[in-house]
Amino acid sequence: MADQQSGETGALLNESAGRLFGSFDEKDVRAVEQGEWPDAVWAKVQDAGFPLALVSEAAGGFGIASAEAISLLRIAGYHAAPVPLAETMLANRLLSEAGFDVAEGPATVVVAETGAFALAKHGGNWRISGSAAGVPWARHAETIVLLVGHESKLFVVRLKRGVASIAPAMSFANLPADDAAVDAEIAADDVRPAPANWTSQSLKAAFAALRVSEMAGALARVMEITVGYANERVQFGKPIGKQQAIQQQLAVLAGQAAACGGAADVASAAFDSLDVIAIAAAKVRAGEAASIAAPIAHQVHGAIGFTEEHRLHFFTRRLWGWRDECGSERYWSKVVGQAAIAAGADGLWPFVVSVGAGQGA
Repeated sequence: MADQQSGETGALLNESAGRLFGSFDEKDVRAVEQGEWPDAVWAKVQDAGFPLALVSEAAGGFGIASAEAISLLRIAGYHAAPVPLAETMLANRLLSEAGFDVAEGPATVVVAETGAFALAKHGGNWRISGSAAGVPWARHAETIVLLVGHESKLFVVRLKRGVASIAPAMSFANLPADDAAVDAEIAADDVRPAPANWTSQSLKAAFAALRVSEMAGALARVMEITVGYANERVQFGKPIGKQQAIQQQLAVLAGQAAACGGAADVASAAFDSLDVIAIAAAKVRAGEAASIAAPIAHQVHGAIGFTEEHRLHFFTRRLWGWRDECGSERYWSKVVGQAAIAAGADGLWPFVVSVGAGQGA
């Protein structure tokens, strides 16, 4: 009964998300890409409670399965929602599991290599120093969350607005991806031991799982836009979608969209256990899908697909940007490859079939 109620709640959330994200238009997306903060858009998202979707009911969240919560991001990706929803959802999950209150307002997470930041005791407080590039939405975040090591232990650090110095920058997707540097004293209550399952790599994997869901939504929209255009664009007296060459391209595009959707299912199901290998494989497959599908979409559209005025680029740029965020195909392929080598000759096949097993694969 509990699972049924959770499923019904998830379905209602998805329906609500579809209406909400569908109400945003291109001017909202363009405003963010020009450096504006979408205050009215974010207020609606926050009022809906979506930033708390990955938080337990006891901590103020919805108390639904993580896979259902993450499906919100697929809808957000489908609509190119110009808000830091994935970032805030993940930040709140990490904060709540470490015993913090959830963030008030937008938040983000720093995915940095081990040693990028340093913690030191400073009287009854802490001193933190370090820097990271490409922190999504950092300039707009009320809270920045990161994992930092100290004396062979990991800690969750909460940086309140104004503690870090932010140098604005933009990602390939033309979304905020800022450089953040900090050298400051912070209160003792802003540093807490990290739960055992959270490491630098598992944090990157968790973020990657959310990105894969966003990619699945964006790629589904790319396919929809491209098929629609092929059926509307008439050449030599018939829609170009009737041409065999175009039909073959659309078939490949549809296959990649389906593969990305399957990868999102695997990554979402692996989120709670932080199954790094399953998420790694999903991120690699999603990246491959983006690399194959996005060029096809632009080829089918021809010159118009490359114009600023056409909406296609909102989604293809996000696909290309998200493909390399939270670990590129090269990074996660290496992780999977190293695990396969470690399994040895006798363990290789069991390793292969175990990846994603029970995760909806």
